[in-house]
Amino acid sequence: MKTHRWIFVLFCALALAAFACHKESTENTTTTDTYATSSSATDTSATTATATDTSSMSTAGTASTAGTPSSSAASSAASSVDPADQDFMTKVAQGSMAEVSLGQMASSKATNADVKAFADRMVTDHGKLNDELKQLAQTKGVTLPADVDKASKDAADKLSKESGKAFDKSYIGDMVTGHEKVVAAFEKEAKDGKDPDLKTWVTNSLPTIKDHLKMAKETKAKLK
Repeated sequence: MKTHRWIFVLFCALALAAFACHKESTENTTTTDTYATSSSATDTSATTATATDTSSMSTAGTASTAGTPSSSAASSAASSVDPADQDFMTKVAQGSMAEVSLGQMASSKATNADVKAFADRMVTDHGKLNDELKQLAQTKGVTLPADVDKASKDAADKLSKESGKAFDKSYIGDMVTGHEKVVAAFEKEAKDGKDPDLKTWVTNSLPTIKDHLKMAKETKAKLK
């Protein structure tokens, strides 16, 4: 009977030891799993943070690029040519276009040979002067008008209604008055202009403009 009691006690002890070992193994496994899960969550968080940082850097870079003016935008800045010089260039461009247009009209409508010859000279010379001025304006960043002003259009419309000798006299009379003003404007610009390249062009063009005035006066004197 006593022997059976010791066997029972020994069995209980072995059972308790086995239960203790199983519990410790379970706890270790749970701890390991918990740590692995925690580590995985930490890694995911780090990856998300990295992605967020990368996205922020990309956005910041884009904003920086958008806020920085391009070289082409910088090069399209307003022209540095003095406003008075720009105004002179504008008026000369419009005047030359008007001279060409009126010259073409006179070349077909005039009855006097000298008037026709003068008109042809206006078409050739003022067409060339305007082309030169356009090239100069382009290098200076100055935009010239593409058409004549209203006053010139009105004058051309009035002249177009005349014919014969009346047309010849009106056309040459306008050319004398107009070229007197043009010569005065060119002489003033050659003296007071600020842009050296424009002043050089004006100085080189003056002899042609003065010759136009002389020719217009001589032609007008021949008309009766």
